[in-house]
Amino acid sequence: MNHVEWSRNANIYEVNIRQYTPEGSFNAFAKHLPRLKKMGVDILWLMPVQPIGEKNRKGSLGSYYAVRDYTAVNPEFGTLDDLRSLVKQAHGLGMRVIIDWVANHTAFDNPWTVQHKDWYLKNEKGEIFPVTYTDGAEPEYWTDVTGLDWTNKALWKGMSDAMLFWVREADIDGFRCDVAGKVPTPFWNEVRTTLDRVKPVFMLAEADKPELHEHAFDMTYGWDTKDIFKEIAKGKADARTLQAFLAKPPKAFPPGAYRMRFTSNHDENSWSGSDVELYGPAFKAMAVLAATLPGMPLIYGGQEAGLDKRIAFFEKDPIAWKTYAYAPFYTDLLALKHGNRALWNGQYGAEPQVLATGNDKVFAFRRALPGNAVQVTVNVSGQSQRYTLAGGAAQTLAPWDYRIDVQQSKAQAAR
Repeated sequence: MNHVEWSRNANIYEVNIRQYTPEGSFNAFAKHLPRLKKMGVDILWLMPVQPIGEKNRKGSLGSYYAVRDYTAVNPEFGTLDDLRSLVKQAHGLGMRVIIDWVANHTAFDNPWTVQHKDWYLKNEKGEIFPVTYTDGAEPEYWTDVTGLDWTNKALWKGMSDAMLFWVREADIDGFRCDVAGKVPTPFWNEVRTTLDRVKPVFMLAEADKPELHEHAFDMTYGWDTKDIFKEIAKGKADARTLQAFLAKPPKAFPPGAYRMRFTSNHDENSWSGSDVELYGPAFKAMAVLAATLPGMPLIYGGQEAGLDKRIAFFEKDPIAWKTYAYAPFYTDLLALKHGNRALWNGQYGAEPQVLATGNDKVFAFRRALPGNAVQVTVNVSGQSQRYTLAGGAAQTLAPWDYRIDVQQSKAQAAR
């Protein structure tokens, strides 16, 4: 798949509008755009912008993913004109904007439940019912949302029209699609073609099904590396785990598929733990791996401030920005990605070559293209480690420390 040009060396940044500022509005968030541009952010992913269902609502404010109206704006956040202004300002700074899209289910009080009852899954009594999953390790009951029936082709047209609305009316640049693997891949293929007729879009799937890359999606979730990062931080995995992953990934993805690499996102933070809980002193080391291994790095809004709490999902719980302690760290990582073709996304970057270090607690790899090479060495343990790379002298890395070496020809650096 050929990806839109602006995505090829891009990163992505997730924005929780409700919690981003005390005001929790588009206009308040827009004041952060110059700061994010300076940090090097390319793609802004806005969590769902639509009104939230009131029937069976969780907590006092409800879940963003219980959509009450697909073509309206959540009044908590502002107006459609406010969103248009935000997108225009982002575009003026050279950033792109994608919005979250929830196609698997709706709120119980979405107008479709009345206007298009046949678009919904029903129980044996012919009633809509909460989304229920019993195929995982533990049953999941999403009591505030009800599932759509994707066997009804009329739903396909309704959903496609709703997605087109945002591209046409707000000039957004694509979508992050929630629970994308539960929606038929042929629908996504169809809607991608429809959207691209209006403007070339960028599509991110909350899924890791390789087939989604065949036409519909540019990028899928890299849960695989996220889990490894967490295990390393706990001392339950080391360089051997990463080497095995790169040698034989759990799934085979098409050439050029973008995978999203991350240490956190809204789900991880709220339900699994803050960065302090999950990574502790290993955080920077894992963020370096997320930014330099093949794939597109994600920053969850607040991580640049050392996000040290689980953000409440159904209540107002603003991010404490403090001093943006990690902003220089992320600025350097994103600049590294932008300036080195070897680290670019998908088919535009280089495959990693694992390097022997003589120490299972030190992981090293090299990504190289003609005229450009980046070598990354990371101590994946909480103790100082000595290591030796081929042809070099023994060296030492402090606990959770890392080293990044860049080789770039003058011609490449000038591009």
